[in-house]
Amino acid sequence: MDDYSAWVGRSETREDIAAAAPLAGLAALLDHDVPPWASGTVPPLGHWLYFLPTARQSEIGEDGHPRRDAQSLLPPIPLPRRMWAGSRVDFLAPVPVGAALTRVTTIDAIKPKRGASGDLLFVTLRHDITADGVAAIREEQDIVFREPAPASPVPAAPPARPAETEPADAVRSVLPDPVLLFRYSALTFNAHRIHYDRDYAEGVEGYAGLVVHGPLIATLLIDHALRAGFAPRAFRFRAEAPLIDGAPFDLCLTRDGGGARLWARDVAGRITMRADLA
Repeated sequence: MDDYSAWVGRSETREDIAAAAPLAGLAALLDHDVPPWASGTVPPLGHWLYFLPTARQSEIGEDGHPRRDAQSLLPPIPLPRRMWAGSRVDFLAPVPVGAALTRVTTIDAIKPKRGASGDLLFVTLRHDITADGVAAIREEQDIVFREPAPASPVPAAPPARPAETEPADAVRSVLPDPVLLFRYSALTFNAHRIHYDRDYAEGVEGYAGLVVHGPLIATLLIDHALRAGFAPRAFRFRAEAPLIDGAPFDLCLTRDGGGARLWARDVAGRITMRADLA
């Protein structure tokens, strides 16, 4: 695999406004009449609704992402498949609606690995966000790039370990239908075809159906915590397996000291995402 060490340390700066309209869309998506976050502020993980991609249509690749030769920050990684593997987010200060936002994104690390599915490349991006000049959010985001899917899609494997049996203090079930996935893609201007193009998701990337967005699952988990009365200062999540549309999954929360442990589990009881909240 090519050496991308020269790209580590590169950064870009983008600006936006913490507009109210995307937050109204998020509240509707999460099925709230009155959202469980402070009025006039951006909720935890709501910063993902800003700094949206703006690549021209002619710069979009087959997968729906901007082609990497059109990117100003990420290197031209040849591995075609990508996923958001996890994030570590610190909420440093409230973000008022209407605030002027500045995000500085820096490539912190690029690490090749070899997995069961072939070559992998992990890219860690650090996002430092200020609101009206005040440090508000610090996030480390892990993106993994993977080799092409097998020519013949592999059926979803059974859980590698027994189904999750740990009791949870609060459980909420979600049905990820294509409408939910479409609305989240629209809200975040996410054109990755695995979330809305079933033929592409199954025939090209080898999934068993449409893939539920990792950040959507994380948003649902932190919303589950907000409904339980938590006011998070930090949130960490790691994706462990894809969730596919059409089957309900559970959002689970267990109180842990002053924080909480959260997880998403599929209909077979397999954990697909783990998270910690402080």
